[in-house]
Amino acid sequence: MQSSEGFLPIARSDARVLVLGSLPGQKSLAEHEYYAHSQNAFWPIMRDIFGIIGDYAQRCEKLSDQEVALWDVLHASVRPGSMDADIKIATARPNNFPAFLDEYSRIELIAFNGRKAEQLFNRMVPRAIWQHLRLVGLPSTSPAYAAMSFSGKLELWRAGLALLHDSC
Repeated sequence: MQSSEGFLPIARSDARVLVLGSLPGQKSLAEHEYYAHSQNAFWPIMRDIFGIIGDYAQRCEKLSDQEVALWDVLHASVRPGSMDADIKIATARPNNFPAFLDEYSRIELIAFNGRKAEQLFNRMVPRAIWQHLRLVGLPSTSPAYAAMSFSGKLELWRAGLALLHDSC
């Protein structure tokens, strides 16, 4: 089975928040875009919180304008399909967080898009690298996570991202 490889981060030097997913799903890989599945709530949530609209390049630029970076915990892994539960942990390779956090030294908050991203991060990234940062687990924006309504997800994402402003 073939390994899926993630994308480069979307980040600017002034980023203060890092939003982490687990690994791009099949639709995202095919489109070469983070959260490309039409039913994924990530971009609609960013629209409602920050007013982010437009094509993919415009949305990424406007997200960066909000000092938010976007990446995934995993650089690569075997995962048949798009479900996080199908990630083959034995094949999972994390992204280079020491280098990333060194380059983007203004990051203060890591927000996890879903429980799997948070679990993978805690399992694969040494605590010494991120112990000075605030971490917040947020509900997955994936359409596979249907146990929570869009409005429920939006409320928790708004509160989670507001943690950055609480620390100022």
